[in-house]
Amino acid sequence: MSSANVHVTGMRELTLNPGEYFVGDRTHRVHTLLGSCVSITLWHPRARIGAMCHYMLARRGANDPGAPLNARYGEDALTLMIEALAKLGVAPAKCQAKIFGGGDMFNMQQGDSTVGRKNGDAAHELLRDRGITVTAESIFGVGHRNIIFDVNTGDVWSRQIDPSSVTLASLQEQPCPISR
Repeated sequence: MSSANVHVTGMRELTLNPGEYFVGDRTHRVHTLLGSCVSITLWHPRARIGAMCHYMLARRGANDPGAPLNARYGEDALTLMIEALAKLGVAPAKCQAKIFGGGDMFNMQQGDSTVGRKNGDAAHELLRDRGITVTAESIFGVGHRNIIFDVNTGDVWSRQIDPSSVTLASLQEQPCPISR
């Protein structure tokens, strides 16, 4: 049997909160709920090791130049993920990247000026600058996204939900049926 068809028993389910990142092996499935925030997933298909972040702002700005890396910022979160992957022997350029989130939470239709738009655009720029190929994305639009990343397969499921149709509590209770 090829390693790609191995069924993983004892899957560890994790929830990633805003400002957090994760790096781990095929025994993990990671969930998060995004609004204007963005998640980047990195997955190495051969090693079946993955990383995921949930960042709130693209960059920290000039206010905090000497502070330690902080996963609340996309630039820092990607650096932290890349460093952790390197410790596991995974080259980020060999990973498949996927980008999710960057939603307009208030349907203000302000184009390029929304936090979500800036976060999504920054994800593309950060990955391009590091030579990492984006293989899929579900970004922008209106509302929340429920995300599930299965490190065993590299699949990421995303379900976008219009904020006027449900409450935040119901988002957290519903399974994520989804498109890949």
